[in-house]
Amino acid sequence: MQTAERYGAELYHALRDGRTVPPLIARDPSLTIDDAYAISLDALARRRADGERVIGKKIGVTSKAVQDMLGVHQPDFGFLTDRMLAKGVIDIAAHNLIQPRAEAEIAFILKAPLNGPGVTAAQVVAATEAIAPCFEIVDSRIEGWKIGIVDTVADNASCGVFVLGEARVDPRDFDLPALRVTVTKNGAPLSEGYGSAVQGDPAQAVAWLANTLGEYGVTLDAGDVILSGSLVPLEDARPGDVFEMTLEGVGTCEARFE
Repeated sequence: MQTAERYGAELYHALRDGRTVPPLIARDPSLTIDDAYAISLDALARRRADGERVIGKKIGVTSKAVQDMLGVHQPDFGFLTDRMLAKGVIDIAAHNLIQPRAEAEIAFILKAPLNGPGVTAAQVVAATEAIAPCFEIVDSRIEGWKIGIVDTVADNASCGVFVLGEARVDPRDFDLPALRVTVTKNGAPLSEGYGSAVQGDPAQAVAWLANTLGEYGVTLDAGDVILSGSLVPLEDARPGDVFEMTLEGVGTCEARFE
């Protein structure tokens, strides 16, 4: 069995079963980011065979706070499917979430495709229909979040599910790096951050994603939801927790867990 097929099958079954596996890089130190991407695509193909549909892409580990927490010092990238879009209460067991953490993000909803390399932040804004407040619930199929860049890319950028707030606004009306988010957990202040936390500008982060995926022949497509990276440190989520975020001047988003 080829490397991508072997590890892709392992991560796919871990996702379906809601369990973890030992870090890939610890078992196979020769694995590269290209190998990790091939593993991710293999697992995605298995999910598509189950009827899942790709509706977007994500960039992660963009802010220094998250990089320091995870010990991963470059961004990762993955795919969003229709089954990952959570509405209402997030049932941890039903989504097979293992060790979920919540992070507040700015989501870009595209009206035109972006095909790297060479995509700029200005082109990202021009191709965006709207931005929205968003919670990404990251999760890892790797034991104890002991991830390196190879492990997280192979594991679909450690993505679990995501929640979109109702607001939809034109990004041209805002200074994206200056957008401020505040987050509460169970009614108490938790964290705050700015758009500049993700590569200086969330549009620049999306440009990075378009250019990086372009190297593998993958485009950001019209209608895609693009998660641009967390503006705040990650926070563990457990049944009963309620997270609320306010993206000032834009709108709010809530993530409830059971």
